Amino acid sequence: MKLKTIKISLAFALLVLGGCKNYNELVVNPNLPTSVPASLLFTNVLNQLGDDLAWSGAQTFNQFYISTYTYYGTNNYDQSPFINTNFGGSNPDGVGSSSYYLTLENVVRMEVEAKKAGAADTNPYAALGKFFRAYYYNLMSQKFGDLPVSSALQGAVNPTPKYDTQKQLYIQVLQWLDDSNTMLTQLIANKDASLSGDIYLNNSLQAWQKIVNSFTLRVVVSLNKKAVDQDLNVKQKFAAIVGNPAKYPILSGNADNVQFIYNASFTPYPKTPGNYLQTNTRENISATILNLTTSLNDPRTYVIATPAPAQLKAGKTISDFTAYVGASPGDDMGLLGINSQAGVYSFENVLRYASTYDGSNAEPSIIIGYPEMCFNIAEGINLGWAAEPSATWYVNGITASMNFLGIKDNAVVTVADNTQKVLGTIPVSLSNYLAQASVQYLGDNAAGLNQILTQKYIAFWQNSNWEAFFNQRRTGVPTFLTGPGTGNNAKLPLRWQYPFREASANAANYKAAVQSQYNGADDLNGKMWILQ
Repeated sequence: MKLKTIKISLAFALLVLGGCKNYNELVVNPNLPTSVPASLLFTNVLNQLGDDLAWSGAQTFNQFYISTYTYYGTNNYDQSPFINTNFGGSNPDGVGSSSYYLTLENVVRMEVEAKKAGAADTNPYAALGKFFRAYYYNLMSQKFGDLPVSSALQGAVNPTPKYDTQKQLYIQVLQWLDDSNTMLTQLIANKDASLSGDIYLNNSLQAWQKIVNSFTLRVVVSLNKKAVDQDLNVKQKFAAIVGNPAKYPILSGNADNVQFIYNASFTPYPKTPGNYLQTNTRENISATILNLTTSLNDPRTYVIATPAPAQLKAGKTISDFTAYVGASPGDDMGLLGINSQAGVYSFENVLRYASTYDGSNAEPSIIIGYPEMCFNIAEGINLGWAAEPSATWYVNGITASMNFLGIKDNAVVTVADNTQKVLGTIPVSLSNYLAQASVQYLGDNAAGLNQILTQKYIAFWQNSNWEAFFNQRRTGVPTFLTGPGTGNNAKLPLRWQYPFREASANAANYKAAVQSQYNGADDLNGKMWILQ
């Protein structure tokens, strides 16, 4: 199906939730309603899936684009978003972009309200509640490591929850996902039509079941370093999903994506004519991605970037891949600024990404999508987890990514400069790209794995939250560029620090978790369990 949604406005969200930071406040404030329909809480939880998508801070740390007026990561990796001052759960006074405990509180209340309204134990909100728990705990654990899970979300009953180990957390995450799939199978068989409030998939349980299982593939592949752990059984779970589509339906194309579509009235596209000066003079495409696309003669180059002005001045044509030059996120800010003003680097494709308020010239932002799923399956097969043709999934992933950006055989890409002046058009061919020796799959070996991971990274362009960073951290592919501009002694961080408030509000459990994982040092370079 074609997916369309807009992100609910902050004003509407406050109206829905009575102006409160979390649902629990509704109970104690006599001036506010004592009950909120499950469907509205469902909408609110879905809203949070739209965080950190196109042109967000996450995309700079994914090394897709850089600013030449502020250092990579607001001076270095010691600053936000790798440090957040609010955690939730044990301290629900606020929430940062890295903590979703307040969102999870709304998941709990959503389930409660569904039951209060007469729903059976197995109902759509309960089934998707398990998925949401898995999604948000996975996202937070990928950032921090160990987290409160089993004793969390109990409010005043337990304001200082203990931390579960990352292994315990992922055992629970995988169980939630399996339970969600089982419940959805039962609900679909019973033709349950009680779900409402869905801003992504038109209240379709069949569509959500595909998302649940495709997301499970993301999780199990992210645990590849723990593939021999018998308690997790990631290889077996992978093989079961890939080998049994009747029991575990998965995405079949881009039409099944959960994706965010912007709206000029409530959620304008992040790049708009209103911030045109910043976009066309102060921001450039990162060399991390452009070095890959240009070396592969990849037509996605023409979609994401403008030709570097200095290269055009030197006589190169707009179709010449060497005319597209990225800026290194590791370079010193002074050098970046000088070179950018001199036209050394390629700018963002302003015509595509900053010419409208509603983002209608740009592609939507994928949250969980088919291209990534294809590469996840190809990666698992390459690792020997299933007896399937990995080359097919590899090609499917490239094709889906290209098609998502409008590239196919006999397509034409319009190229403009950083002032939106059209420079010409370039015919592109997906078949020709796939026929290149550098792109053809090299087999289920290390070289083939590198190809899969490289193409997955390119396909993450401006979507899927922090997944490009998480994948690079896990695999080392592609090589991220470092130096004075990245701070942290020119090293990439491995994790987020726990929020400052957690150290005082839940001190004993916080200290125990930091000691058991990172030898007592809550720093950016600690190596969490899933990476060992």
